[in-house]
Amino acid sequence: MLVLEYKVKGKRQQYQAIDEAIKTTQFIRNKAIRYWMDAPLEVKVNQIALNNYSTALRKEFMFVEQLNSMACQSATERAWSAINRFYSNCKSQKSGKKGFPRFQKDCRSAEYKTSGWKLHPTKRRITFTDKKGIGELKLLGKWDLQTYNVKDIKRIRLIRRADGYYAQFCIGVDLKDIQPQTDAEIGLDVGIESFYSDSNGYHQPNPKFLRKAESKIKHSQRRIYKKVKGSSGRKKARKLFAKKHLKVSRQRIEHAKRIARCVVKSNGLVAYEDLRVSNMVKNHCLAKSISDASWYLFRQWIEYFAAKFDKLAVPVPPQYTSQKCSSCGVIVKKSLSTRSHICSCGCELHRDTNAAINILNLARAKSLGCGSAAPKAFQEAREGHSLSNANGLVTSTLLGESLVEQVTRMKL
Repeated sequence: MLVLEYKVKGKRQQYQAIDEAIKTTQFIRNKAIRYWMDAPLEVKVNQIALNNYSTALRKEFMFVEQLNSMACQSATERAWSAINRFYSNCKSQKSGKKGFPRFQKDCRSAEYKTSGWKLHPTKRRITFTDKKGIGELKLLGKWDLQTYNVKDIKRIRLIRRADGYYAQFCIGVDLKDIQPQTDAEIGLDVGIESFYSDSNGYHQPNPKFLRKAESKIKHSQRRIYKKVKGSSGRKKARKLFAKKHLKVSRQRIEHAKRIARCVVKSNGLVAYEDLRVSNMVKNHCLAKSISDASWYLFRQWIEYFAAKFDKLAVPVPPQYTSQKCSSCGVIVKKSLSTRSHICSCGCELHRDTNAAINILNLARAKSLGCGSAAPKAFQEAREGHSLSNANGLVTSTLLGESLVEQVTRMKL
């Protein structure tokens, strides 16, 4: 699935119509959640029932009828996605909160399927034909949409962000860019001191985008509280504050994508830790630094490029990778502040380099332990991880910046 993103340019009335479509999408999703909550136990509510309920909403509310019918179905699909995730967590007996579906208050996108829109022959303009009154919008971007067939466009999503409105085209094509195979292997240990340390002894510097922009973000946040609630000045201050965070998010995504592509392209096997970042951020002393490093985003791009370049990406358990000696295998206890690994066997390495070598050794042992099933495991890894969310190629419409948002987490 390929995702191309363009910034859209229109008039103020068109932007208001997009906002109205987004509000309608939120309304349908919340009504579907309420319908599921209020349904009797003997009534089976599934995705088909929610789609039928969207048809009933179109007959009941005029503003819902003005939205395209397939866009209404997309809204109920969002509700079913939350419900199905809750069922899956309960069935798997996930510890902690199970993610009971909540009502949405800040919806920022509306999604059209194969109807309700029409592309201009130049494919530089798009017209939305439903009754919301969005009309024709100009597409700003450098991506070559002309090379793809219109029938391959499965969905179009209109997104509202702090710096404007965007249109994302989800194209149903298989992305394959077979690179020359290489015997090089690398193990990666992510961290806070360095973005990652590999088994060759290289330490990638940590950019710390949030830390660098933190003073400006706090200053823009203080300006919000000095404005009167409900005033236009407060809205402008909130918009400026949102733009600061949006810039940091784009910097993180662009950095993770660039580094992951270089690592996967130059190595035949990439080993990394199977970290549970959601549990690690519960440490309030390190939560901000861990989130700023964006380890999980880096992992998503590694898995994406491994599938695209026909390379092998192997996750390994992170237990004792920092404590175990990569030379003799002896456990050397050390605190988090100890940055060097010194073993009685004479091995002296940086703590993260030692961990990266252990990660690579675990990946090799994992591949050899497959035995006759190793080719099948390798093929599955090359085809991509089924549980990965890295299934979209995101794009940039601003000079020097990349726009990757929730689309990389959307499975069609």
